Amino acid sequence: MTRPNPAITFHGERLTSVTMAVWYDGAPLEGDFLSIAATDPALLYGATVFTTLRVYNCRLDHPGTAWQAHCDRLRHSVQAFDWVEPDWTRLDQGATWMAQQYPVLRLTLFPDGREWIMGRDLPADLDQRQAQGIIAWVDEAGDYGRSLPGHKTGNYLSCWLARQAAQSLGAQEAILINPQNHWLETSTGTLWGWQQGQWYTPPDAGILPGMARSRILKAQAAINQPVDEQPWTQTLVRQLTHLFYTNSVVEAVPIRRILRIASAVNYNPNQALSQHLRQIVSGEMTES
Repeated sequence: MTRPNPAITFHGERLTSVTMAVWYDGAPLEGDFLSIAATDPALLYGATVFTTLRVYNCRLDHPGTAWQAHCDRLRHSVQAFDWVEPDWTRLDQGATWMAQQYPVLRLTLFPDGREWIMGRDLPADLDQRQAQGIIAWVDEAGDYGRSLPGHKTGNYLSCWLARQAAQSLGAQEAILINPQNHWLETSTGTLWGWQQGQWYTPPDAGILPGMARSRILKAQAAINQPVDEQPWTQTLVRQLTHLFYTNSVVEAVPIRRILRIASAVNYNPNQALSQHLRQIVSGEMTES
């Protein structure tokens, strides 16, 4: 990827896209190291909340970026945990700064109000994933339940481990389940299914309520084609003819193969359905 605006200034100081990597506590930092105290709860307990967004056309105000929705997610968690509110204007300033160089931003907040923004590129194989679909592995043992599923916290170990387990088996994503053996979500996104003209997604109990998920639900309701949010029992899963997962970065990706203990199941990566989801997540199709 070619970085836009390769040489810019902050408070009169010239920095380059080669040296500037992160924004932390009100200012850009050169390099990719961050210094925090050994006793910081963020280090000891994963006490942070974060959200990851895709920046379209280097603009936070682009409909696809959904900047306000991501800020609302952070604000909800900060208030729920009774943490110090960050300087939202400073967060906006840092994200605007980083958005000139990176198409993906991770915004992290600390309990004392500090902000930390990292940038990265889109996955190098994203086009291939969207065209050919991916393989997903089902965590049938239920070993990797999400901690505080209603919030995106720094304690992301279970999802990271689940994805590592999936990758060791040749899959790209893991599918998490609950004690009732219902499918919940993937390690990085929301599950979607299709059969006989109807969209399905698991209900929001026990899952992370994703930004892309919210946009799709609203958009489908607006065109009088509401999504069915019933639990994904094994009976329902067997009835689905197409599977996808979504998040704010990849938009929508078909799942073409499911790895299970008993046997693998193949699905058709329907491009028309995938494109429909992508248009909603990217802001090409508005919710109202």
